[in-house]
Order: sequence, then structure tokens, then C-alpha cells
Amino acid sequence: MPPPFGIYVHVPFCAARCGYCDFNTYTASELDGSGASVGGWLDAVRRELDLAAATVGERAVDTVFVGGGTPSLIGAERLGAVLDAVRSTFGLAPGAEVTTESNPESTSPEFFAGLVDAGFTRVSLGMQSAAPHVLRVLDRRHTPGRAVAAAREARAAGLGHVNLDLIYATPGETDDDLRASLDAVLDAGVDHVSAYALIVEDGTALARRVARGELPAPDDDVAAARYELIDDRLSAAGLGWYEVSNWASSPDAECRHNLGYWLDGDWWGLGPGAHSHLAGARWWNVKHPARYAAAVAAGSAEAGREELTESERHTERVMLRLRLRSGLPLDLLDDPGRAAAAQAVADGLLEVEDGVAVLTRRGRLLADGVVHALLAAAPV
Repeated sequence: MPPPFGIYVHVPFCAARCGYCDFNTYTASELDGSGASVGGWLDAVRRELDLAAATVGERAVDTVFVGGGTPSLIGAERLGAVLDAVRSTFGLAPGAEVTTESNPESTSPEFFAGLVDAGFTRVSLGMQSAAPHVLRVLDRRHTPGRAVAAAREARAAGLGHVNLDLIYATPGETDDDLRASLDAVLDAGVDHVSAYALIVEDGTALARRVARGELPAPDDDVAAARYELIDDRLSAAGLGWYEVSNWASSPDAECRHNLGYWLDGDWWGLGPGAHSHLAGARWWNVKHPARYAAAVAAGSAEAGREELTESERHTERVMLRLRLRSGLPLDLLDDPGRAAAAQAVADGLLEVEDGVAVLTRRGRLLADGVVHALLAAAPV
């Protein structure tokens, strides 16, 4: 049986650029005069789907994830058109998971009803924080209460799974700010929460503010303490971690599309700058929407490609599986690697049960270091 197959669709459009964001996104003013448009993007995505089907052959899609950018900005009708195109080329497997990201400010009860009618099963809403001053630092334009209201509207419309995203350790955030954000998340009744420590990415407005001394850089010790606060609060509410930065109320609520990434699955990325992985090969599309559309029309949007060696695949397998609650089977390591895992157990960073190594909470805080130790000791 082939591994699960996913489709990722990148929507590159945003109403405004958040100060911390380094994703491949574009505002209307940035695209002005380029010839790029939402309609042109949709036509190009349909063409790329045809190219994908010709390459992959008959293979039903297990998961679809529409990300961005701001997918909700293009409306439920166009999102439904994307899903219809996936159905007409590949087809959806029974019980397929279909997710879209959304900005709370560009959603409404009617929008969520349109998603349900189109066949979406899951929505992920960017909340970031319930504190107005934290949202201002992040250059987020939604009001603190809108994310919670949107989550309730999504559930009322019939979406089976709703996620709220948080960002923590933003300069100026306090423990009480984070507690209030967590209270709001739980009050919304969602069954999935993602929480990410703020990273200052080079080239962003936030990085420039930190470099000028307008804001302090995020503090690693503060971030670690905030992670523990998040884990305590969500766990007490019945949302268990299944990946270092993700919590769900049950296995059914876990994001199957992202699990496909973490478990070495296959996926095709549609849209400007999207990445794909198929049978050990990885490639990525040209980034600018206008150039992407022209490249697809010419027969391929591919900007670059790499064939992963067995050593590279091993590295990724260790790195990604160790981040999961399901853990890393020790038989994927050689003797030096297993010795390093035993030392990590002694150091309180790993637990081993039935031949599978799982990060402790302290290990989750130091996950990159644990991975490095295992890989340094256990080369292929």
C-alpha cells in the first residue's frame, strides 16, 4: 500500500504583511503592475494540478491543506473551486481531511458555511494572542476577540475540527497575557491548538525593529517557561501534545496532513513557492505569482530540485519522528545512536517504552539538541 498522499495549496495573497512573517506572500500593492491576480493564480493552480496528475498517475488524495498567505481572503467560493479541481484530477480518498488556514478578520458565518458546503472538514485560525499590545508588536490587525468568535462560528457551521494558532514569547508579553490567551482558546471550544515560540526571521520588519533596539530579542528562558505554562494548561483541559508544538483533544483531531510531512509521506505542493516531496525527491516552485503562472503555462513551475540521499532521509526521519508523541523507534538507530539515546534517558530528556524513544517535556524544550546528539553518534 502506498503511503498517504497529500496536496498542499499555497495562496500567496495577504491584505497586509505582518512584521514577523517571512513567508512567500504579497500584498495588492506589491503585485500592482505585475499582471498577477487571484483569477490568474486559480487558473495556474488548475493547470499545475493537471501536470501533477500526469506525473503521479491515479492516486487518491488523503489530505488537502490550503495555506498562505491568507486563504480566507480569496473567499469560500474560490477555495471550493480549488477543492473541486483536486476532485476532478485525483479524487479524494474516503474520509479525506481538507483544511484551510484563515485570518479571523476575513471570515464570517457565511464564509464557514461555504467551506462546509465545498467539503472542507477543518479550519486553522491565526489567533496569536488575546493581548492587544502583543498583537500590535506582531503587526496583527485582527481584534483580540475576533479569533474566538470565528472559532465558534466555524464549529456552528459544521466544521468538524477547528485549530487556533498561538505565538508566545513576543517582546512585551507577560505570563498573565499568555494565560488570558489560553483561557480564550479554551473558551472557544476548539479541539486543536498550535503554539509556536516567536522567531525573529532575517529580513522582516520585526528583525529591523530588534536590530534598531526598539524591541528586545525574544528570551530563550522566557520561551521555555511559557512553553511549560502552555503545556500545563492545555493538558489539564484534555488537549494532549502529539507534536512538540501541537496539541489535540483526540487522535481524530490531530492534523493528518502535517503528520504526513512528519512521517515521510508524499505530497504535491501547488502554487507559488510551494514545496513537494515524492519518493525521496523534493522540489519547489518559482516564488512570484506572475512568474509562477507563466511557468505553469510553459509546462513546469519547478524552480529547483534535490534527490535526497539515504543519509539525508535518515537525518530527517530522526529529526521529525522524535518531535512526535508516537516517538522514534530505536531500531532506526545503530549502536552508537542507541547509546546516545540511553544517555538522553539518563539525562531526563527521553523515555523509552517498547523500543520507542519519546521526548520528555524537558526533552521537548531541548529537542534540537537531542536530535543533534543522536545524529552525531549514529551516522548512516
